[in-house]
Amino acid sequence: MPAQNVLANLFVTLYNNEARRKSDCTILPTSKLGIEVLKTLQKDGYIGEFEHIDDKRGGKFKIKLLAKITKCGAISPRFKVKNSEYNDWEQQYLPAYNRGMLLVTTNQGVMSHHDAVNKGLGGFLIGYVY
Repeated sequence: MPAQNVLANLFVTLYNNEARRKSDCTILPTSKLGIEVLKTLQKDGYIGEFEHIDDKRGGKFKIKLLAKITKCGAISPRFKVKNSEYNDWEQQYLPAYNRGMLLVTTNQGVMSHHDAVNKGLGGFLIGYVY
């Protein structure tokens, strides 16, 4: 199973569980990128605690939901973004200038596009959340 699906599945599962007002959810399978994405979402207050459970079958995440996510999704294909281009992508994926974040994978790991801008980094867009 290609890694891209793991991410798409992660975002879809988060979104569906948030839409049903669930307080937590389980996501399978996991990936290193998935962990990075969840850490970023947690850091920015979109999700609560999460744990990675290694069940020797691809693993799973148990995630506490905070009802903070209105919409989220994976961005595919992964577009390459220069530091100066985030505004264009924000307009495409986010509802308002100061709302939500794009998730970017950079040479310093996964981060929100706000952090990437502050650090002057480009990277690949992998998802969005608001």
